[in-house]
Amino acid sequence: MKALQLHRALERIWGTPRGWRGTISTVNHSVIGVRLMVTAFIFFLIGGLLAMLIRAQLATPGSAFVGPDIYNQLFTMHGSIMMFLFAIPMFEGFAMYMLPKMLGARDLAFPRITAYGWWCYLFGGTMLIVAMLLGIAPDAGWFMYTPLSSKPYSPGINSDFWLLGITFVEISAMVTAVDIVVSILKLRAPGMSLDRMPLFAWYMLVTALMMLIGFPPLILGSILLELERAFGWPFFDAARGGDSLLWQHLFWLFGHPEVYIIFLPAAGAISTILPVMARTRILGYGWIVAAILALGFLSFGLWVHHMFTVGIPHMALAFFSAASTLVAVPTGVQIFAWLGTLWAGRPQMKLPMLYLIGFFVTFVMGGLTGVMVAMVPFNWQAHDSAFVTAHLHYVLFGGFVFPMLAAAYYWLGHFTGRQYSYTLGKAAFWLIFTGFHLTFFLMHLVGLLGQPRRIDSYPEGLGWTGYNLLSSVGGFVMATGVALFVIDIALQIFHAPRTRRNPWNAGTLEWAMMLPPPSYNIASLPQVDDREPLEKAPDLALSLARGEGYLAEPRHGWRETLAVDTASGRVEHIVVLPGNTTLPLWTAMVTGSFFLLMLFKLYILTPVPLILLAALGWRWAWLLGDKQVRGALPIGHGVEAPPHAEIGGSPGWWGSVFLLFANGTFFGALLFGHAFLWIIAPNWPPPALVLPSLPIFLAGIVGAGMATLFGRRLRHVAIAGGGLATLLAALIVTAWLLAPEPTLHAYGAVVAVLLGYAMLHGALALLIGLFVWQRRRAGYVAATHGAEPRIARLWADYAIVVCAVTLMCTHLPGLLA
Repeated sequence: MKALQLHRALERIWGTPRGWRGTISTVNHSVIGVRLMVTAFIFFLIGGLLAMLIRAQLATPGSAFVGPDIYNQLFTMHGSIMMFLFAIPMFEGFAMYMLPKMLGARDLAFPRITAYGWWCYLFGGTMLIVAMLLGIAPDAGWFMYTPLSSKPYSPGINSDFWLLGITFVEISAMVTAVDIVVSILKLRAPGMSLDRMPLFAWYMLVTALMMLIGFPPLILGSILLELERAFGWPFFDAARGGDSLLWQHLFWLFGHPEVYIIFLPAAGAISTILPVMARTRILGYGWIVAAILALGFLSFGLWVHHMFTVGIPHMALAFFSAASTLVAVPTGVQIFAWLGTLWAGRPQMKLPMLYLIGFFVTFVMGGLTGVMVAMVPFNWQAHDSAFVTAHLHYVLFGGFVFPMLAAAYYWLGHFTGRQYSYTLGKAAFWLIFTGFHLTFFLMHLVGLLGQPRRIDSYPEGLGWTGYNLLSSVGGFVMATGVALFVIDIALQIFHAPRTRRNPWNAGTLEWAMMLPPPSYNIASLPQVDDREPLEKAPDLALSLARGEGYLAEPRHGWRETLAVDTASGRVEHIVVLPGNTTLPLWTAMVTGSFFLLMLFKLYILTPVPLILLAALGWRWAWLLGDKQVRGALPIGHGVEAPPHAEIGGSPGWWGSVFLLFANGTFFGALLFGHAFLWIIAPNWPPPALVLPSLPIFLAGIVGAGMATLFGRRLRHVAIAGGGLATLLAALIVTAWLLAPEPTLHAYGAVVAVLLGYAMLHGALALLIGLFVWQRRRAGYVAATHGAEPRIARLWADYAIVVCAVTLMCTHLPGLLA
């Protein structure tokens, strides 16, 4: 009876209200995660349909199935959908749903940000699909190389849809990445130290950190290209001091890590499923963690791997070729650890295992061709041929789709509460596996025969016809397999019998709860003393349901979970999470309105959504916190912990740290672009455009010093704010009086972006400081004893550094000349 009463009490606190209001206001991680996965799978089906149209066009020489203009939209949208609207959101949704359950938590660290990210993803993806239906979809390739995507060669609105829509979608990815990192580092079950975390959490931690580093350069490149198209600022125009290769560098700084960002979550699913299928523990846990970290680090040294034919120096070719080969080592460590696990165990040929075997065959073949294209002489021959297209699909489809299909069957009971019982999945596997290899293995061969990528037609007599016809047949066979998979999953959802708890006899925490899980995941939080808690304590699920763990007594209507020390897993504080609200929806709609105004060239109205965003952000943060000092509260087992509002290292502070980390990557990419043009572009900067001012520069530096020296103590906050305001005023005067016209030369355009970025962050830091001051006056605990002053200092310190660096970049070159 106690377990039932506890369930009802927690459901009243954590549950989603019925009706449409509950649907749009829920912030529950399970609900949002499922929505994200379903939406991503719908985009996958759309992208697959586009692939079938591409294969229909290429099946025969001289085909007139679609014209060149439509074909350009087809392959651009296919690549964009699969990379941006399917792969990343699919694993983010899966992580969003599964991570709290694996970590023994009740939700992610920032539930409202999770909901905001989903709405942004939905709106941004819809923009691109609507553009395709209207016949104005992006048509310059999913890589948007300049000058092809610049205004003279793409005068329509097509490329703007890509630049603004993808940037909108990337906001979703970035905020979700911050949420994932903070949740893994802080919101774990008591006792779950780093060396006891499930491997999937390690994979997602590294993946999310890679996203925070890899996505900002793409966002920067998209902003710069949109500024060039909208206002004529010549970042990529060689005639006015720009360089089209700058786009390639910014894009591939994202693009090559993107491959591993997609692969690593799938590898995390493999490392979770494989030991269960082999009925043993994973072999080489420490080696796998080291390989994950090495892969994340090395992946950022490979971006020029995609630019071997653009004419870079031979020394750089040798370095990046060696780095591209070296990255195979940590991948090989994981492969051999998985094979060793199978060798040590007693594998069961269940349906998830069948898809994992498909992964091994396909991904290893893709890895071998990856080593081939890492060799510069071979790359020169195969670059931009169908061979590279085949390699990419072997790595991405083999390295992501096969593991995710295995995960779909393995965790099916978690989502539906039903057990797998039909055999259509096996037929679907063989159709997908056979169709895939028939399609893309032959593309290797036709690529070696000289067929380029991204062509809409080809003449007869080149020896390509038979390969293309069979490849197209294979594509339709694979599509039939995917359709059979959809039918099979639908049968499992609606007709399969109910599943028992932990049907696979796995040892990880996600099986220590009802299936499907309740809105709060687990009635009480466990003490974790092993990497596989259920193996050590098979009755743990029943014990937690009875309320024998932590936080088993609901109070004050709070949504409570625990935060722990990052390394040791020792309990630090109670995290009180916010409840359901429509604020994420409204904030996403206002964010989307800004991008729509940019898209339709209504620039004069764009300040309106920015002001509304500031107001919504103020309201969003104001609703958090408590005016009453609670002190240490009991959490069970004789342990006490304070609420997060009363400590300095709250989840909000950690979130600000990692958000600024990504922000710093964006600023670093901007400085990289500044330095790249300085080195590469001739006569850069033109002496006539450099107009320094020693008084303004000194005033800004003095303001930075005042803000830094006096920003440490509360009684000096007015002086610190005045120093920051002085620094900001120096930037405004520089922009107003001294900055060169941004349309004349790339130097003026780069200076304008630097000044705009710095002024935005200076104003934001002042706004955050004002917010904390108002919160302190209103009596909120977090503004006096908690993390809010520390968060304000973080943003102020970042703004000071950015503003000071910007002043030096704009004034010192002229002063030292």
